[in-house]
Amino acid sequence: MINMYSILLTKLVEEFELEVVYKASDYDKIRLTVEDVSRPGLQLAGYFDHFEPMRLQVIGNVESSYIQKLSPDERAITFDRFFSYKFPALLISRNIPVDPLCLEMAQKHNVTLLRSKEATSTIVSAIIAYLKSALAPSITRHGVLVEVYGVGMLLLGESGLGKSEAAVELLKRGHRLVADDAVEIRRVSTGSLMGTAPKLIRNYVELRGIGIINVAKLFGMSAVKDENPIDLVVNIVPWNNNETYDRLGLEDKYTEILDVKVPMNTIPITPGRNLAVILEVAAMNCRQRDMGYNPAKEFTEQMNSHFAAGALF
Repeated sequence: MINMYSILLTKLVEEFELEVVYKASDYDKIRLTVEDVSRPGLQLAGYFDHFEPMRLQVIGNVESSYIQKLSPDERAITFDRFFSYKFPALLISRNIPVDPLCLEMAQKHNVTLLRSKEATSTIVSAIIAYLKSALAPSITRHGVLVEVYGVGMLLLGESGLGKSEAAVELLKRGHRLVADDAVEIRRVSTGSLMGTAPKLIRNYVELRGIGIINVAKLFGMSAVKDENPIDLVVNIVPWNNNETYDRLGLEDKYTEILDVKVPMNTIPITPGRNLAVILEVAAMNCRQRDMGYNPAKEFTEQMNSHFAAGALF
């Protein structure tokens, strides 16, 4: 099930150390549900077509200088109409002094008023980036997420197949753990996924027969990451003699997570196969393909040329 998040305004205020000039009566309950931020220049000029009141509104030097050129009566009318749309909050940047009429109308319509010391473009871009991450569609999958040679590998498969054991072996080889057992996946853009661990189980791994281990304390802080992009999905399955497995790798296979296509390998395992080594090779092969080199295609072309020339082994 995909989760569509919202974020409390109070958390945003805390994150960016914003000054609260006026708290609305519902200040502690206000939630932001869209990642966009608006600079309401046209609205202050009286044009409200296509106005999106769900967005956080930000006033900078340009909007402020325009407002100051209006007469007190015109400013009162402008702010009265503007605040009547009940948007989540108005943020004034650059520590610009708050117009008394702006504060009066914010109080009249019970809209939170905030202020920041940062430049307008700086605070707007930072808030948008923060909201994109916080409000991204997400899903939780049972699996293990590791970073191997810079490749984010999501290991999927039934319980008991050795995903956690393979992750520990990879840790010993110098790679890093992101999440074990449960992986929270967020779609941070139209074509990329970010994975992390739930805070409650972050840095922990369960090994059957041993129990829970703390990877950060056992292997050191360099062995863990809070989050990592997901570049490759590895589906680990028990070996089945009745199945036919891809032996060349000519066909690129993908799986979809949150409507994002991610390259996928299916790896059948039997007792004695060194899964950690196979995963390292899969990561290196993924990087090669990303750089435009396909060894399976090169091998096939080489074999075809060999037999086309009438040669034998």
